[in-house]
Amino acid sequence: MDTKMAVKEVERKVSKFGNSLGVTLPPEVLKHIGITQGDNIVFNIEKDGTVSFKKNEKLNLDGIEGVDQEFIDGLEHLFANYDNALRNLADK
Repeated sequence: MDTKMAVKEVERKVSKFGNSLGVTLPPEVLKHIGITQGDNIVFNIEKDGTVSFKKNEKLNLDGIEGVDQEFIDGLEHLFANYDNALRNLADK
C-alpha cells in the first residue's frame, strides 16, 4: 500500500515547444516547492515508472579556502553521473 497521499492533484497536457515536448507548471506547484524562473531542477527517475523532481539546491561554498568552481563542477558531474550508484552504496 502506498503511504504517500497527494494533498492535491494537478493535471497538465504535454505540449510541443519547438522540437521538444514539455509540460508547464502552475504557479501553485512552483510556490509549493520554492522554484522560481531560472532555478535548476533535478529529476529522479525510478525503476517503477515514477518520476519526481525538486529544486536543485546548490551548495554555497564561497569563502571556503581551497574550494574553487572547478572542484564544484567536478562534484556536480560526479553526482549527475553516479548518483544512483552512490545511493546504492549508501544503502548497503
